Amino acid sequence: MNTKTLTQAVIRQRCAVVIGVGASQGIGAAVSRRIGREGLLVYVVGRTQEKLDRVVAEVQQAGGQAESYILDATKVSQVEALFSHIHARQQAIALVVHNVGSNMPSRFLKSSLSFFDSMWRLTFLSGFLVGQQAVKTMQQQGQGTLIFTGASASIRGKPYFAAFTTGKAALRAYAQGLAKELNPQNIHIAHVVVDGMVDGERINQAVFGLGRMLRQTRGGGGLNIEAIAENYWMLHQQAKPLWTHELDLRPYSEKF
Repeated sequence: MNTKTLTQAVIRQRCAVVIGVGASQGIGAAVSRRIGREGLLVYVVGRTQEKLDRVVAEVQQAGGQAESYILDATKVSQVEALFSHIHARQQAIALVVHNVGSNMPSRFLKSSLSFFDSMWRLTFLSGFLVGQQAVKTMQQQGQGTLIFTGASASIRGKPYFAAFTTGKAALRAYAQGLAKELNPQNIHIAHVVVDGMVDGERINQAVFGLGRMLRQTRGGGGLNIEAIAENYWMLHQQAKPLWTHELDLRPYSEKF
């Protein structure tokens, strides 16, 4: 076991919480499957029961343990209830992954206040709420890992994605602040910039054949979800004295 293994492991079941799990061919699902191979109970958390059930089944079929939990991560009461549920079961949280977000485009002058507010709540507020509850638990435990999923928009803006960029940039700054405050308390805060097209269900089902076009023009440049998940687990496994705070993932062949 690495230096971040929970001291309570001998008496408490260790678990991981992956928030923002959707389709089986998505980052959240891949991260859940990867964690499940390591013997931790995985809470597979999202908004659609059917999708969660499929991911739970995949984890279990591979020999892991997983449970689904329905949650709207923008609702403080629901986020608090999730962590209270885990606390009541006397489980030790080793790892929390915040993978919530949607990159819906919109022309700036056509963007309504309600659209901007919904994007901000989804991309940033959910991270704030999850972070507070995760940190509270990890401080009591004396250790833990909290990983936020970022995007290209975390570090640069693009046309039609002003609302999405605002939330993702805020989430990145928030994660930096948490790391500076909490790393000395033995809580590893990491932010992963997924800088490229994810080769998953969303891009494959993009309207008007956009997904197929992108895959053809980018060749083998799509980001493989299982490879992304492997890097998340690597971050959790990092032992002191060296921790990575920000990790940017992009296709090996891409110029940047």
